[in-house]
Amino acid sequence: MNRLQLPLIKKDLDRKLVFITGPRQVGKTWLALALLKDAVNGVYLNYDNLEDRAIISKAAWLPSTELLVLDELHKMAEWKNYLKGIFDTRPPQLKILVTGSARLDTFRSSGDSLAGRYFRHRLNPLSVDEIPAASEATLDTLMIRGGFPEPFLAETDQDADRWRMQYVDGLIRTDILDFERIHDLKAVQLTLELLRRRAGSPISITSLAQDVACSPNTIKKYLEIFEALFIVFRVTPFHQNIARSLLKEPKLYFYDTGMVKGDNGIRFENMMAVSLLKHVNAIEDYQGKRATLHYLRTKEKKEVDFALAVEDQPTTLIEVKLSDSELSPALKYFHEKYNLPAVQVVRHLRQERMAGDIPIRRALAFLRELR
Repeated sequence: MNRLQLPLIKKDLDRKLVFITGPRQVGKTWLALALLKDAVNGVYLNYDNLEDRAIISKAAWLPSTELLVLDELHKMAEWKNYLKGIFDTRPPQLKILVTGSARLDTFRSSGDSLAGRYFRHRLNPLSVDEIPAASEATLDTLMIRGGFPEPFLAETDQDADRWRMQYVDGLIRTDILDFERIHDLKAVQLTLELLRRRAGSPISITSLAQDVACSPNTIKKYLEIFEALFIVFRVTPFHQNIARSLLKEPKLYFYDTGMVKGDNGIRFENMMAVSLLKHVNAIEDYQGKRATLHYLRTKEKKEVDFALAVEDQPTTLIEVKLSDSELSPALKYFHEKYNLPAVQVVRHLRQERMAGDIPIRRALAFLRELR
């Protein structure tokens, strides 16, 4: 696999702290170890390891260390103050990389802000441009197994399914309990299971609360935890300058497309959502511009699957289809009414073509060009 962020992280390490965040088992440790191979004196310390924890607490790594990797440091009390002190008093040659499987800025922690001292890199599941010789069969694998390295590279679908069962169980029984005290694990499990069947649909907090038999505030709390642990991400309706797009409910997608329980159409849509999220994350992390992923829907139910926005201005409308090569009427409507660039991306398409001034693209070709 070719993780595209490797040279970018190397460059940023020369200037500031580097945070790598992303889902559990998405490849953060692999990336850190790849960086350590190029370091003359590198040290990897995991706060979950008792021996490593003692070294971390005493800052007892060798003075000659050139690259220090600290994994799961957010579990340490006052970790921000600790890291600020280490960084501000480090020897000239020391570079510091911090990794974690939860959003570092969402954990409750006291201490001074690290603002201005770090660069963030968000590591997402594998995308087409990171997979050597990606083909149509590659897209099938991404739709079935998702883009997490271990299930994607598994010898069989059965092996991928076994990994996912253990992965989901670990998320619920370990990560969620580590994140916040939860009294009703069955409600958490049911909420997650319902979301797996509703990926890509507008999510009603009230409806979910009724199905789980708990309060809307509890559902909101669960969703916030799922987002903080990189299990799901939300795509909100874009409404600025588009007055008729009034639907407020977000859609939720899974970082791991393999978790989605639905037909090939929704699996393909989820896979596209993950790829587009990676694209907007890269715009923010490497271009320093605010980028977001949305969808469009009017009260009359004209809907476009995705709208990319940079600095709050929509830049591209994207409709995804499994096999329908006919131009989406809703995509045509929004494109013409608001004069926005648009593209229709089709999984199974015999021939790419123009429909007026809207390109209809094969998914593989579109994703190869997406950065």
